[in-house]
Amino acid sequence: MKIYMATSNRHKIEEVNTIFGNFADIKAISDLIENFSPEETGSTFIENSVIKAVTAGNIIKKPVISDDSGLCIESLDYFPGINSARYMEGFTYKEKMESLLEKLKNTDNRKAYFACAATYFDPEKNILISCEEHVNGKIGYEICGENGFGYDPFFIPDGFKNTFGVLPAETKNSLSHRYMAFKKLFELINKIK
Repeated sequence: MKIYMATSNRHKIEEVNTIFGNFADIKAISDLIENFSPEETGSTFIENSVIKAVTAGNIIKKPVISDDSGLCIESLDYFPGINSARYMEGFTYKEKMESLLEKLKNTDNRKAYFACAATYFDPEKNILISCEEHVNGKIGYEICGENGFGYDPFFIPDGFKNTFGVLPAETKNSLSHRYMAFKKLFELINKIK
């Protein structure tokens, strides 16, 4: 089964392929569309995930998966949330994390979660499926590790002492928000195949 992933983020495609390559042959939407970047006007992760999948599916007329994910920090009123990628646009993730650490310097509440909404859209059969999953944890006091991408180097998942940036890829891939969301999505797709 060939599915295109509606993202220009190669890290996401690699991660999903590593985990779910036995389920489907997951290709980058950029193989068919240059500069795919629909305006994400939704107010939730699900809405933005649906926008990406439906936009891409209607252009290429083939089954598409997409996701929208982000970091939600409790003491910052769940900021940056759906704006995680757009927060401090043009800056590196290291700079973004440093800025968030500065915002957290006067609080002991470090609780946070990563959210991921995953969507499947088949324009030929007019099938649309979405789900959302979270991984709970906390923000560390420093940026640590080179593994993963995005905000991984300062997020410590519950039950662990190290950040996603330090944990081996196999460990992260077995419990991440993206893993859980796509696992549920592919289970739902299997039920309608």
